[in-house]
Amino acid sequence: MIERNGEIPALLIIDMVKDNFDESLNLPITARAKKIIGPTNKLIRTFRQNQWPVIFSTDAFHRQDFIFKGRMKPYSLAGTAGAEVIDELDRQTEDLWLPKPRFSAFFKTGLDEYLRKQDVTLCAVAGISTHFCVLTTALDAVCYDFKAVLLEDCSATFSESIHKQLIRIYRRNPLYPLLKVANSSDLVKELMGNTV
Repeated sequence: MIERNGEIPALLIIDMVKDNFDESLNLPITARAKKIIGPTNKLIRTFRQNQWPVIFSTDAFHRQDFIFKGRMKPYSLAGTAGAEVIDELDRQTEDLWLPKPRFSAFFKTGLDEYLRKQDVTLCAVAGISTHFCVLTTALDAVCYDFKAVLLEDCSATFSESIHKQLIRIYRRNPLYPLLKVANSSDLVKELMGNTV
């Protein structure tokens, strides 16, 4: 593991599952989510070159889960093809695939212990959706005493205006620099010691 600029980062890619990209479901997030595949794959390559952990954390719900007692319809059910990482992402066997029972990648997954064993100090969070699972994961990273970066060009939600509003809100937050917003190229420059 290579330390850069005093940090050992991990890339957490959230909920890039086949159900969210299934055209037949006509989900409003699908088109926007497709746009982040390219920048996310580029960032994955950079993390691998530096021997930094790449973690895919995906919804793995059960049909009778409490969260489906509201408006949300069952999707991304554990053990189904719809809960698998999309083929378009560059996932390798050495990457950790961490199915999660709720929204945050830290909730009942053991992620915090895994990151500590890898000496990780910073979590770069990508995926979908910005205002829900990406955000809860970034906030939980700070709750577990990791720095967190919400990646604005590698995350998406069903509405571009909601994505931009959330990015604007968290760009100026009282936890800065423990929690910050950055695009992936600026994050890489910072990690390499070329602070922007």
